[in-house]
Amino acid sequence: MDAQDLAQLADKEFEQMLTSNIHPPTRDARTWAAITHPDNLPRARKILTHVHERTASVLRRRKTEREEFRIECFARGEAGKREWFATRAEFESLRRRTANFHQRVQRAISELGQEQRNMNRAQSLNAGQQSRETLRELAVAVQRHQAVHARNGGGAEQADHELWRHLDRLTVPTGPGQHPTTLRTMLSIYWTEVQPVDDDPERLTQTEHVTRSAPSAPSATHSGVPQARRVHDREDHTT
Repeated sequence: MDAQDLAQLADKEFEQMLTSNIHPPTRDARTWAAITHPDNLPRARKILTHVHERTASVLRRRKTEREEFRIECFARGEAGKREWFATRAEFESLRRRTANFHQRVQRAISELGQEQRNMNRAQSLNAGQQSRETLRELAVAVQRHQAVHARNGGGAEQADHELWRHLDRLTVPTGPGQHPTTLRTMLSIYWTEVQPVDDDPERLTQTEHVTRSAPSAPSATHSGVPQARRVHDREDHTT
């Protein structure tokens, strides 16, 4: 049974399929994969938690009923005691089976909880990677905007300089220590390659003037349009 088929089952049928696969040695791998599928996992945890609560209630009730039966039997003297002892083996056998099932349910709930945590971490990682990629694309666009101004040699407005300064103000965590690293540093080391657009000394002088013209504006070491790239051999800096 695949995840889609399992999702179509009513709660009672879903529970039967679930409880018949909680014990790893007798578990059907394909069915368990369907149970732990992201579309079915929350439902499986909810139903199995109800099963666990139900069996715990059964164990408590049977214990109470057994104790009441013992008091009743002992009150009837020797005949009552013989009756109580005669039913003891059957009661203990039933209690052990229920208790074993209860423990298996509890272990399965722990398994499902671990699956949920793994899924949450994966989703968080994917979201973080997507956010980092979006930030990289934005930083590349800002740097390209600055490079175009430098290449054209025109005067930049204050709004342009404010935009470019964000490359030095915004940071991302980098490396094993998750140290804050500015976007400009990420661009110059990990995210982009800058190719000069013109080797003419006069044009290079104009470039330096444009990128330095506003107070505290970051300087441009290179003029050109940055080319985005991914660095696969620096895993600790891109995750």
